[in-house]
Order: sequence, then structure tokens, then C-alpha cells
Amino acid sequence: MSVAKPSALVLEYTAQMMAWLLFLQPQPRERIGMLGLGAGSLTRFCLRNLKNPLQVVEWNPQVTAICQQYFRLPLSSRLDIVHEDAGIWVEDADHHDSCAVLMIDLYDAEAAGPVRDSLDFYQGCRQVLTDPGIVTVNLFGAHQSFAKNIRHLSQAFEGRLLCLPQIDEGNQIVLAFKGPPMRATLTQLLTRAEEIESRFGLPARRWVKSWAGRATQGVLLV
Repeated sequence: MSVAKPSALVLEYTAQMMAWLLFLQPQPRERIGMLGLGAGSLTRFCLRNLKNPLQVVEWNPQVTAICQQYFRLPLSSRLDIVHEDAGIWVEDADHHDSCAVLMIDLYDAEAAGPVRDSLDFYQGCRQVLTDPGIVTVNLFGAHQSFAKNIRHLSQAFEGRLLCLPQIDEGNQIVLAFKGPPMRATLTQLLTRAEEIESRFGLPARRWVKSWAGRATQGVLLV
């Protein structure tokens, strides 16, 4: 965390977790979900820069207490933190169709691979999404768990995935899409990326350019 700017996303992978902004602009009433609180960076960023209600699922209440005491996690009427196993939470029918976006960053103290990565888990995540909806998930590209996570995400989301390039620290962010096909030209995405860079200070044009090789005649379809 930047002490001077606690709401800024200092780590590159946390900025990439916001890549869903290129494809969705949720209405203020639509909920944004987060599985795993970590140091609270994404939560602080969203509270400051967006107007949406935030739903955070964090297994360990001590993590929440530390974020509030040391990492300037504010109290807000828009923030709901529940202390529960994310794998159980996504299976609860009460949470289905509840979030336009779901950001997943589930690691234990070993950080050796996601602690929830089964097909059932990702199918539950898909059910949590509204239609349309987007999941972003933090994976480690060079880790043995990567192939399994991609396989399960692809099965759960019918192959509708976009991967950002692996960064130097090893993180690789994957986006998964639910709902009608999203079709956009690279020009449209770059225009949206410029808006995101201007408003949020995120390097969104870099993300779009990384997908240029996947586009067909300048059109990206996911």
C-alpha cells in the first residue's frame, strides 16, 4: 500500500484485476464481488473510485481486522464483508445472480496456488454472476496449478476466457465471461482504455494491445 495514496493499486496484478472495466460498466446499484480480501487493495480502490455496493468474502476474520487496523480499510455502508469459505459461499443459491463482477484472489499463507480451483467452484462463481457478468481471477502462470485452473474455468465458462500476459512476479490474470457474446473492435477497446486510464490511472491500453493477436480483422469476440 502507498501510505500517501492508500486507495491506489500499487501492484501490477491488482491493477489487472480491474480489466473487466474494458467490457462492463455496472450501474451503481449492481454489486461487485470479491473472494479474498488480502490487504484490501481492490476493496479500497473500488470504494474510492466506484459507486457500487461491494460484497467481500474472506475466510479469516483476523485478515479483516488487520486491514482495518493497519491498511486503512474504511467502514462504509456500501461494503459488506462476510467471513465464510468462498467455496461454500458460491454454492449458496441466495448468492446466485447477485454480482455483475466477481474478482477472485484466494491464496493461503504459502501462496503456492489457489485454495479453491475445482470445476464445482468455478461453476458456482458463474452462478453468482448476473447476465452479463465477468470473473477475474489471479493465477500463477508458471505454477503447476495453472493448467488445471484454465481447464476448469474453460469448462465452467464455455471457453469464453481472456488471459493477460504473465507478469514478472508470476501472476497471470484471467477473465471469464457470462452472458451474450461480447464483440468489440480493438479501436473501440482502445478508446475505452483511454477513458479508464484518464479516470482511474490504470494501464488499460497495455491490456488491449496484449490481445491484438487474438483479434480477427481487428475484432475481439469473447
